[in-house]
Amino acid sequence: MSPELAAPLLVIEAHPLQTTIVAIFAVVYLGMFLGGLPKLKLDRSGVALLGGIAVVGIGAMTTEEAARAVHLPTILLLFAFMVVSAQMRLGGFYTEVTRRVAALPLAEPWLLGALIFVAGALSAVFSNDIVCLAMTPVVARLCIERRLDPVVFLVGLACAANIGSAATLIGNPQNMLIGSVLQLHFADYLWQALPPVGLGLLALWAWLVFARRRPSTVNVEALTVDRENPPIFDRLQTAKGLAVAAALLVVFLFTDWPREVAALVGAGVLLLSRRFHSSHVMGFVDWELLVLFVGLFVVNHAFESTGLAAAAVAWLAAHGIHLGDSGPLFAIGVGLSNLVSNVPATMLLLPHLKTPEAGVALALVSTLAGNLLLVGSIANLIVVDLARKQGIAIDWRQHLRIGLPVTALTLAITALWLAR
Repeated sequence: MSPELAAPLLVIEAHPLQTTIVAIFAVVYLGMFLGGLPKLKLDRSGVALLGGIAVVGIGAMTTEEAARAVHLPTILLLFAFMVVSAQMRLGGFYTEVTRRVAALPLAEPWLLGALIFVAGALSAVFSNDIVCLAMTPVVARLCIERRLDPVVFLVGLACAANIGSAATLIGNPQNMLIGSVLQLHFADYLWQALPPVGLGLLALWAWLVFARRRPSTVNVEALTVDRENPPIFDRLQTAKGLAVAAALLVVFLFTDWPREVAALVGAGVLLLSRRFHSSHVMGFVDWELLVLFVGLFVVNHAFESTGLAAAAVAWLAAHGIHLGDSGPLFAIGVGLSNLVSNVPATMLLLPHLKTPEAGVALALVSTLAGNLLLVGSIANLIVVDLARKQGIAIDWRQHLRIGLPVTALTLAITALWLAR
């Protein structure tokens, strides 16, 4: 064993507190892998929160140190865009857009292409999870009414939302984190990410239309449309939300105003409303995701203090494996993203990346890897859960038949683009 790795281990043997920190870290990331802890009513957010509480409770960190461990700009940016997305959802924007696309007199391949493009474009600005939450019921009803293969359309929707969200530094939580911590320029990232994302959406469409030949196991003829009451389309409130979103994009692209500050101002403008009560809007904020981030920030910071993470990275570097290089970053990023999900994976890898190029690669890889397995992305689970309510069952095998080749294609495209 190299001296660099041996030293931290000796420290752990001599200090029970550090051994306890490592145990807490291991339990928390076991929870990330399992989606909770056995025999306990805990999800990932609950596990992360309890991990943070445990770290403070054993005296490994003071409450002030725990607060400093939380990257506040990321939390504020996430919160602000949750408010923007809530405005668009309450205004019925997502449902109306999906309805209009579904009403187009297009043949099945072109209709699928239109839905993939719309889902990808919306996810780049308003978050993949929110887009899937709003679009899935409409797409499911479209498949039932037109007798289309629901597996292709719904898994295609989830994959498109994940791919599209990689295009910007606001498309998903992990990209917001990477952009904030590494101070990536919004426009520079967009120009680097847009080509592989665009080609990735095209590859997704081509695979679903031309390469996938296995017939669906869902008997669409036996399904009936569930007539739920979606939000009523409000032109004024939608225009207000779109105006704020467009203004924020202009600010991000052409100014150096801190993104989290600009986004908070935009959220504040939307909360000044005579139509939507602030408590109603705040009810659509994903507080559990914010808690997940806070808990993991605290647990990860405590683990870093043990020196084990730095020693492991040094050991890998001594054996010619550098996390900043595209090859190792792709392999480790894909593996971790599907073991513990992409947000925790990003939080583990990010402290060891030093260059903007590595940040861009991690943002793309961690997002695109979410298409591989059903549990790799929350967007996938949202689509499957909402589809089940319409009587459409999609299991992990059906998802894997599409997710595996699509992930391989999009990662190959990204690797070639970044290596140019």
